Formats: sequence, structure tokens, C-alpha cells
Amino acid sequence: MKNSNPFHAAAKKYEKKMVRFLRDLIAIPSESAEEGPVIDRIREEMEATGAFDKIWTDKLGNLLAQVGKPGPGKKLIAIDAHVDTVGVGNRGEWQHDPYKGKVADGKVWGRGAGDQEGAIPAMVYAAKIMRDLKVDLTEYYLLLTCTVMEEDCDGLCWQYIVQEDKIRPDVVVVTDSTNCTILRGQRGRMEIGVTCDGKSCHGSMPEKGDNAVYKIAKVVREIEALNERLPRDEFLGKATITVSYIDCKTPSLCAVPGQAYIHLDRRLTVGDTKQSAVAEVKDAVKRAGVKAKVEVLSYARPSYTGLEYETEKYFPTWCFDEDSPQVQAAIKTHRDVLGKPPVVHRWTFSTNAVSIAGMYDIPCVGFGPAPENVAHTVNDSVPIEHLVDCAAFYAAFGQSYCDLAAGRPNETNMTFKRKKS
Repeated sequence: MKNSNPFHAAAKKYEKKMVRFLRDLIAIPSESAEEGPVIDRIREEMEATGAFDKIWTDKLGNLLAQVGKPGPGKKLIAIDAHVDTVGVGNRGEWQHDPYKGKVADGKVWGRGAGDQEGAIPAMVYAAKIMRDLKVDLTEYYLLLTCTVMEEDCDGLCWQYIVQEDKIRPDVVVVTDSTNCTILRGQRGRMEIGVTCDGKSCHGSMPEKGDNAVYKIAKVVREIEALNERLPRDEFLGKATITVSYIDCKTPSLCAVPGQAYIHLDRRLTVGDTKQSAVAEVKDAVKRAGVKAKVEVLSYARPSYTGLEYETEKYFPTWCFDEDSPQVQAAIKTHRDVLGKPPVVHRWTFSTNAVSIAGMYDIPCVGFGPAPENVAHTVNDSVPIEHLVDCAAFYAAFGQSYCDLAAGRPNETNMTFKRKKS
């Protein structure tokens, strides 16, 4: 059945332009800290639409674009997408060239199509739709944030936006891969390093040394056991910890290593804190019967602009209730624009909301194209219909949010579906 909603009808008219634009983005390699060329291409498209009152790039390299103007009592509604991608890995595993943006089976394929450059055409053309339909901007103005370095350090871009750009929206729609479902929370994460020192010596006389690899191996076994003991939240899921990297320092391949190191990926659920997670790892070291240095790691890599903005690799858990204003506004928008009840759930992976909501308690909600399970895979892709649905959703969300915030009568059927965790 054809969707008669004016936002959806307007979005459908821009389907071909959105696909063309997305294919251009996919063709530009844009791994973390190398996003400059893709930022330039997005800005070019923004300028061509004529929909924006202001377009600028901050010192970290985030691209920001504003529709409408601030004023007394007006709400600032932001829509965020990160523009960086991971690498392609083994090209031989790809069915389609990862940088061609192949259109097949109703989808656009290529690195970044699903995670998450597919949201960017929908965001840009949402602004154009708002202008085409003469959306009333007396109560709010819109900010699109095309952010950098999320794959390397999720949320760093928003730490900069809040702390240095001094921008704090009333609500943020996070567009990272939701399969057009509404997401209201995610586990947090942190990265922890564990270092064991030993004593190196010649490999022909190992008894004269103290092998640091043997020590760290005992810690690895205890980390595996710790993972089984970590708690599970009914909604967000289980807290986890895993060894994601292991290394050692040795004078040669014919020597006993004098130092060994493991890198831990810790996913945090409700009730977990930085302090509790570190204490659990220290307890694992104690159970292993060795001495080791345990530390929360830091991220310090220059962005494509050359700016280095160091941060600790601790990204808090966040979750909002089903009846929170932004979630209710997303349900209303989905019902009004897409004409069907939405699914409300949570992310499995991490997003920029670890800073937006986790650090700064800014209300946010997730809605974006493509499923999570194509992210970082050789099946990276996005359904073309998702571009249309998301563009319509983003164009309509602001008024839905303002209507509910003002307590206006709401005749929308607000029922929705819950996905089992």
C-alpha cells in the first residue's frame, strides 16, 4: 500500500539523489582520522540543497549544519551520524567492491553503507524536505552533526562538541544502524590494559629468567572466568569482558620475554562503574597469583585536522525509559510517517550516545538505516527503502517532539512492539 504521508511522499522523490550521494560517499575511503575528503563531499551536497542556514566545521573536524535559527525558548534538536568507517580487510571476501557502492537486491553495498554513511543522505535530504514542506521552525531549530573518529573512539566527537563547541542540544537522534527500529539504550564500554613484568634471559636457559608470558597466561584464564561471573541486565543484556589483544617484549625470538601485556574489552551494563570494573580485573590478577599493572587506557590520536583531543577510554552505560519524551516522540513519528507500529529495543554495539547520554545526560534516541549485524562485515549494506523512511522520519521528528513536550492533544495510536533481549 502506498504511503500517503507528506513527509514520506517527499522523501520518495529524493530516493535516486540519496542513492547517488551515498554511492559517492562509499567511493571515498574514510577511516578514522582520515575523513577530510568525505567531509568535503558531504558539505558539497549540503550546500547544493540550499536547505541550511549555516554550515561549518569545528577544529576537530566535525561537520555541523543548521536548519532554522536559535531564539528565546526554542529547542535545539540534533541528528547525529559518524562519517568514518573501519577498513575493508581481505578484499577477496567481498562479493561486491567495497568502494563501488554497488546497487543490487534493493540495497546499496560497500564499506560504510550500513555503518553508517547510509544515514547521511537521509539526514541531508530531511533538511531539504523540511524546506520543501515549509515546516514550521518557530519552536525549534535543527542541527545535523556529521562526526569523526567514532570507530576509533566512540563519543570523542561529542565530548568536543559539548565541551569545546559549547553546544548542548535538548535532544539528539542517533542514527547508527538500528534497522529502522527505535533504540533507547546500550551497554557502555571501557578498555583496560594489564601488564606483567618478568625477567628476560637466553631461551636456552629459561630457568634463569621469569617468563612474563606465563604470568599473563594465568591472568587470561582468570579473565575468561570473570566473564562468566559478570551480571546480566534484563533489558541491556550481559556485561562482558574479553581479551582483545596480547603482546610481549622480548630481546629476541630466542629469549624469555621480560614483559607481557593484554588489552581488555569490557562491556558495561546497568550498575557497572569504572571503579567496579577495574576492581574486578585487579581481583582476577590476584586470583592468578601474579603481580600486574592494571590501568584504564587513554586515546590520543590527531584528527584529520591535526588536532589531538585526548580522552580516557571509559564510555558509560545509558538507558532511557519507554515513556521518556524523546522515545515517545520517536514512536509518534514512526506511527505518523511510516504508518505502522515501531519496534522499541536497544543497541548491542556502542555509539556516540556513550558521550551524549552516558557522560552528559542529554536525552537521545536511536533511529537509523541498516541492521547492526552488517556493521564491520563484508556484507556491509543498507536497504534503499531505509534511506527514504529515515529521511521522512528525521524531517518530521522535531515537530513531534515539540508537540508532545508542549502537551498538545495527541491522536496518534502510540502502541509499539518490544523485541526480546
